[in-house]
Amino acid sequence: MEKKSLVELILYAIFVLVGMCFLTLVILFMVLISGKVYFIALIITGAIILYVFYVLLLFHFFKTKKRKVVFGSIAGVAIIVSSVSPIQHIYTNSIPSVDAEVNVYDYKPFSESSKIATLDDDSTLKLTGDLPKLDGATALYPLYSAFVQATYPKKEYDPYEKEVMVNTTPDAYNNLIFGRVDMIFAAAPSKSQVEKAKEHGKELKMIPIGREAFVFFVHQKNPVSGLTMEQIKNIYAGKVTNWEEVGGETEDIRAFQRPADSGSQSALEHLMGDIPIMEAPTEDIATGMGGIINEVSQYKNYKNAIGYTFRFYSTEMVQDKKIKLLEIDGVAPTKETIRSGEYPIASEFYIVTAGTDNPNVEKFIAWILSPEGQELIEKTGYVSLD
Repeated sequence: MEKKSLVELILYAIFVLVGMCFLTLVILFMVLISGKVYFIALIITGAIILYVFYVLLLFHFFKTKKRKVVFGSIAGVAIIVSSVSPIQHIYTNSIPSVDAEVNVYDYKPFSESSKIATLDDDSTLKLTGDLPKLDGATALYPLYSAFVQATYPKKEYDPYEKEVMVNTTPDAYNNLIFGRVDMIFAAAPSKSQVEKAKEHGKELKMIPIGREAFVFFVHQKNPVSGLTMEQIKNIYAGKVTNWEEVGGETEDIRAFQRPADSGSQSALEHLMGDIPIMEAPTEDIATGMGGIINEVSQYKNYKNAIGYTFRFYSTEMVQDKKIKLLEIDGVAPTKETIRSGEYPIASEFYIVTAGTDNPNVEKFIAWILSPEGQELIEKTGYVSLD
């Protein structure tokens, strides 16, 4: 009898070991395919409860009604507690964001359904031979895609594979610095991007080609319709933390930021000057390899949130009607106030080069600065240099 009990215990131990290995693999697999770190607690709790239930069943634990009730109550409470974080993040993810994904294929050159602007007459420049390789920020893709349709040979230009790419601003600068492209269309580089170029023996040359407004926005129901430059700086320095301090309701300010080296984050840094920017809100996310990293939180349109971007991206590409652009120092960000210089945070956007021997680059830049190129800038929705 003792020998039989010992065998049973050994078998049960093997069951426990195999089960725990299987449980670990299930958890890792779920996190890997979903990337939802917030659901880890719920997954682990549910799996452990089911496994414990299985083990206890093997030991014939549930012989009395009392034991069943006690175990069921403990399991229920554990699942409810572990569900708080996932439910909270489901709610959070349901809140709209101005940084919604834009379908760049809507702006692909030579596409029948393309939304890009066109000239009334054929361009005087038609490039042949070694075409300049281009990259740039998403917000500027409709513009340089229009340049391409006007001057490049008609063919397929996939936005992620061919001569005319579109990426985030940091990726575009990296592609330029490492010689993968001849020129990029972007906002001014950050200090770290300038330093990286120098480290690789490159000097970034910036050619202004148009003007754009750096804008701040809030939920459409926020009673605040404008801020001063000083108030903006105080918010992002962490000195002003409640909307009541700037004429709004008594609510904490959720001041979102953008990832480092993005065009809009670099614009904020230029705006703040020597004033330190407060730490950005972050969140934990799962990487494709199952690890966990900490990244800047994506803007969510809470009623007490504030964020920033560039005017064209928010009004023309995303067209989010649930936000409103703030007046700065009493001036709204419009094409007219950008052109006149009244809007205080208007700046140039650029073609940036880092040394190229492509003979068509200078021709292309000269054409963009010509009346035809500037006409496309206006038709796209930006403000020309003229």
